[in-house]
Amino acid sequence: MSDQAKLLLVAGQDSHGPGMHEFAAGARLLAHCLRDLPGLQVTVSDDGHLPALGRGDVDAVVVYADGGPSHPLHADDGWQRLDQLVRQGVGVGFLHYAVEVPVERGGSEMSRWIGGFYEDGFSCNPIFDARVTTPAPDHPISRGVGEFSATDEWYFNLRFTPTGDHTPQHPILETTPSDEVRAGPYVWPAGPYPHVVAASGRTEPLLWATEREDGGRGFGFTGGHFHRNWSNPGFRRAVLNALVWVSGVEVPAEGVTSDLASYDTERGLDPSSTPQEM
Repeated sequence: MSDQAKLLLVAGQDSHGPGMHEFAAGARLLAHCLRDLPGLQVTVSDDGHLPALGRGDVDAVVVYADGGPSHPLHADDGWQRLDQLVRQGVGVGFLHYAVEVPVERGGSEMSRWIGGFYEDGFSCNPIFDARVTTPAPDHPISRGVGEFSATDEWYFNLRFTPTGDHTPQHPILETTPSDEVRAGPYVWPAGPYPHVVAASGRTEPLLWATEREDGGRGFGFTGGHFHRNWSNPGFRRAVLNALVWVSGVEVPAEGVTSDLASYDTERGLDPSSTPQEM
């Protein structure tokens, strides 16, 4: 029997223009960065579907795909099948658009699994340059991350558990959007939303973690719109640390180290993509 924890990355199909929502390419880049980490085996499913799994097949499932009405868990009883695994202690995480679900179709599961989600009409999704800080430096996901800046389609004003609370169990990355950002435009709908504008000065979580009563772990991360951000060391390390942590593996003291110098960061991109600066 293998003594390695098993992490499955479920990558959706590209749905935006070049360099955006490059789920498969991003998932494979993350898997590459974790290939030599002791104690963890990473598999990528890039057909956008959750495969049939039993508890012994996987220790964590992380979804990097479109959300909302196109969420991959809407198909083939995905919510029920993953919930069976979660109730057995399997870790679960969601990246970028995959943190958005309809309230009536995935909202209760996301609240229970990872402590919150993006709610259409309540949360917002502007593109802006965020100064990102780590409010919980002692949490394993924060190891070696430090402060960084990145321009992304950052989601905030999320619906955390209990409903209406803006503080997750363990905020890992956060930023304080300016009043200009709060006033829009957002990507869709353009906004602004009065309740978002009224929260001027409030710090917003961008990556958060949950430790469930069943012993499993969960996390959500709102960045990941632009493929180029995987070249940002702090951005990348935070997500790599989260992938390791949610799988039940000890995060290295300095965080997960990775070097993309010898990796083709454009591997698997949308064929219509133009070269990006990575």
